[in-house]
Amino acid sequence: MEGALSKWTNVMKGWQYRWFVLDDSAGLFSYYTSREKMRRGVRRGCVRLRGALVGIDDEDDSTFTITVDNKTFHFQAKDSEERERWIRALEDTVVRHNMIARRAVGGRQGGGSVKIEDFERKLAETDCYLQLLISQNSELEQQVDKEGGAVYQPLVERVNDMVETVKHAIVLLQIAKNASCPGEEEQLALVHGATGGSEGAEGESVEEARESRAETDSIRSSLSSPRRSPAHIRSAVAKSTSLKNPSTIPAVSYSSSDDDEDDFYDAQDDVASKAGSECGSAALPPLVTPTPSLVSPLTPSEVDWDALYEEDGEEEGDVDMKSHGSVITHLLSQVRIGMDLTKIVLPTFILERRSLLEMYADFFAHPDIFTDIAVKESQEERMVQVLRWYLSSFSASRKSTIAKKPYNPIIGEIFRCWWSLPSIQPPTSPSCTPGPIPWCGPSDLMFLAEQVSHHPPVSAFYVECGARQISFTGHIYTKSAFLGMSVAVHNIGEGRVSLLSTGEDYVVTFPSAYGRSILTTPWVELGGKCDISCPQTGYRAEVEFKCKQFWGTEQNKVVAEVFPPVGISKKSLLKVEGEWNGKMVAKYSSGKTETFLDMSTMPVVPKVVKSVVEQEKHESRRLWREVTQGLKSNNIEQATNGKLALEQKQREEAKDRKEKGVKWDNRMFLPIGENWHFKDPLGNRI
Repeated sequence: MEGALSKWTNVMKGWQYRWFVLDDSAGLFSYYTSREKMRRGVRRGCVRLRGALVGIDDEDDSTFTITVDNKTFHFQAKDSEERERWIRALEDTVVRHNMIARRAVGGRQGGGSVKIEDFERKLAETDCYLQLLISQNSELEQQVDKEGGAVYQPLVERVNDMVETVKHAIVLLQIAKNASCPGEEEQLALVHGATGGSEGAEGESVEEARESRAETDSIRSSLSSPRRSPAHIRSAVAKSTSLKNPSTIPAVSYSSSDDDEDDFYDAQDDVASKAGSECGSAALPPLVTPTPSLVSPLTPSEVDWDALYEEDGEEEGDVDMKSHGSVITHLLSQVRIGMDLTKIVLPTFILERRSLLEMYADFFAHPDIFTDIAVKESQEERMVQVLRWYLSSFSASRKSTIAKKPYNPIIGEIFRCWWSLPSIQPPTSPSCTPGPIPWCGPSDLMFLAEQVSHHPPVSAFYVECGARQISFTGHIYTKSAFLGMSVAVHNIGEGRVSLLSTGEDYVVTFPSAYGRSILTTPWVELGGKCDISCPQTGYRAEVEFKCKQFWGTEQNKVVAEVFPPVGISKKSLLKVEGEWNGKMVAKYSSGKTETFLDMSTMPVVPKVVKSVVEQEKHESRRLWREVTQGLKSNNIEQATNGKLALEQKQREEAKDRKEKGVKWDNRMFLPIGENWHFKDPLGNRI
């Protein structure tokens, strides 16, 4: 296969026309400055496809990447159809030559498979030392800030460099594992979506098998140092000028830019390649033309959509990342330490069966604790009750010990639910106009959420109970970062509890979440310091969610203290310690000790949601119903196609708005400064 593509060059900082030739038998993707140069055999560069990873950009229908030999090459086709043809051909070649390499390695070991248990064990051990080094470095920085010791600043910078070196080494080890220790055939088929990749491999020569081993050794040697030397890479590439002869198969991939001083292979440092090759080869289902009305009839179906969300006590199945190792390593190979993972498209099998907007509703899964804030008599009691609600708000969202990721909401997506509270007496005379959910009464606790921004991803949500004259407005901007063998999700934003009867506001911040052991069985924990403050009264609380120590066994620990206004006392009024998903004990300054919360025995109050067939077309459960059904029935193909269709629709609508110069108008929230506010809050209706 051959044809014209554009290739990103770091020397010119732009796209340049090249003529490409895919040699399936040699496993090479060569390029020339023109078709005439190709006929004359003057090759400009080539990409070795054995062990390569093909990636796509889901925000651009024409670009794709190839990651191999510790480099990422960027290419651009003229349209999505041409890109699809190239990707399919490239993936077939990659699968075929990976099979050859694996057979060659297995043959030399008497037909046995390459064992990687020790490799994985060392990776986990390295990550433990990394987290320990990060923790010690943070303590060192805090000590320097307190003492103002400028003389120690070079030491801090040196330790920071050491941390980055260890992080980089972990990423390179993961790439090396994928290149030198490929998994089982089923894993290759999962990544590349191919079942016949091994056809014709039996006829390969012994010489090519030997040559594949040489390539693996070359990759290992290039990864042995955490920081690559440009001179070392150039010397490896320039061992012989005959490498650029199209009849010669080079040991590593090379580009014309390797001869220049710029040792930067990726096109942009802050943009990650998207999704795995499985997403590139999946066909998008036809999109349904949207109807103008907010509530439109669903296509008749035998599926009971509401049953997909029933709380039947079933815990979603465990995710063993080892069985999906090629997919995970594929994603890891395309990210860098500290990179924002917002734009990375994750495999469908690690998704939780609900939208992120619905997950935020679990903050209020104990509605009585929240609404009781308004009935406490003193300022101190109200602050303590706010803390009680805050500490009770995190356990309900974790229905499983396995870390899974909710659906990323699309812009304009909304979620609405409510809780009926029979213990709250409705007011004898109407004190306010109807609430934001028309069919709810004043004694109900109503929840509304909207995805108000896509880049950056910002979700806003609002809660109110008219009978208690209490409301909550919050927004969260999720920013993810890759930390080696963990993923951090920083919840940037704040929430505000408003009590209309007293005129008090309680401002809260949110902890970060960490997905640990992403290469085996992932689990989640919370970490970070948060604050609760009331500017009107001066009462405040400090909350610290503690991550598991690598030398300890305690998990999910939390410590909180409540302080009186400045000028009254510097001592805390009470201290709460325990597990945020278990038992928490409070010790008051008077010496009194009591159980503050016990989440292991506290039942979750189920939320009420309208039937899917009665929902508006932009409501979460209706939008994601096909994905949820696919995950529920373990039909990953259906779930993936449904997810891709939603994302494609969002891109097309964004493109249409851009072409027409139309600005997106949020339905329920508006930005004021750095915060998002509900357009029709309870205070405006009393």
